[in-house]
Amino acid sequence: MRPFLKTWLTICLLMPLAAHATNREQRLPNVNGFTPKVHATTNSAKSVKLTVKRPTQVSKAHGKAVSGLVASNNQQSSKVLSRAVNVLGTPYRWGGSSPSKGFDCSGLVKYAFNDVAAVDLPRTSNAMASGHGQKVDRKDLKPGDLLFFKLKSRQVNHVAIYLGNDRFIHAPRRGKSVSIDTLKKPFWNKNYVIAKRVLPKEQNNLRIVQR
Repeated sequence: MRPFLKTWLTICLLMPLAAHATNREQRLPNVNGFTPKVHATTNSAKSVKLTVKRPTQVSKAHGKAVSGLVASNNQQSSKVLSRAVNVLGTPYRWGGSSPSKGFDCSGLVKYAFNDVAAVDLPRTSNAMASGHGQKVDRKDLKPGDLLFFKLKSRQVNHVAIYLGNDRFIHAPRRGKSVSIDTLKKPFWNKNYVIAKRVLPKEQNNLRIVQR
């Protein structure tokens, strides 16, 4: 995927986090059902519209929003989303957990959370849903939460990372690639089971509570 497209997608997907910290009015782009491909052109990037009141600085070298975009209590979420967005278009591969080898659903999640030292997730989606994190009501979802689904199974067998505005990023299935989808689609809404918050609270926030 071209750096220009990754840059814009990263900014667009991290804007919900900035909204929590700044309370500025902003409108996220409508990317429902959008599946970026490795061969995407700059024309595709131009179709992603972004409306904010103040400009955002971007590091062109890395294709990521600068750290000042997101408040400190959302830094971990921004890192997780950035890693996930940067592998959009990577082909699905059963057992895969890297950009070079491909991803399955839980492999993508493990990869995205790799830089969060306080989070050590198991390898399978069912294990992630069973014993990790805090259960979150659907109305209280925040970017970085994990969404779990039952796809033609009696137990959880699919996991995705919530992005905000009912959207999530995941590695769907064989023959597909890492892409963005929405809970508003009947298929995903029907098979949705539970959400978990596995990101720990920032230490700064904990100090404030202790006072």
